Amino acid sequence: MKFAKSTVQTRVDTPLGKVCIAASDLGLCGVWFIDQAHRPDAMDGPTAWPHDGAHPVLVHTACQLKAYFAGQRSTFDVPLDLHSGTAFQQSVWQALLKIPHGQTASYGEISQQINNPKAVRAVGAAVGRNPISLIVPCHRVLGGDGSLTGYAGGLDRKTALLQLERAL
Repeated sequence: MKFAKSTVQTRVDTPLGKVCIAASDLGLCGVWFIDQAHRPDAMDGPTAWPHDGAHPVLVHTACQLKAYFAGQRSTFDVPLDLHSGTAFQQSVWQALLKIPHGQTASYGEISQQINNPKAVRAVGAAVGRNPISLIVPCHRVLGGDGSLTGYAGGLDRKTALLQLERAL
């Protein structure tokens, strides 16, 4: 994944662990649990994105995440920057945004929605690489038989998020 050079980050505590939220000039470009799979190297280390806890998009996102975890918000209205992914990944992430709070979809349903019914595995890979977890709700995607399948933040978190949304 390729992120804008203007990307900045901050950290936010949630009931499910600390998350890194990142924004570019275009909007929110990342929400990752600190220990999540597929998180970018630029979160830490000598080439880390600068920390900017006062960035308006990051402040707005942090407030909305707090309300979400308190059960006071079911949708998010922060501007999103999904440009870090390929055109295919972006189409999958856009489809994820259409899964309503409290509902789920299967990987097969997502592949149908993006008019690529044979791409179920590729859809699974794109869901796993979703850079804006929680807000682009990859946790709402289940296996074709309704089973809880992979989640980059861990199945315990996926279960907790679905329970918070009363989707389980």
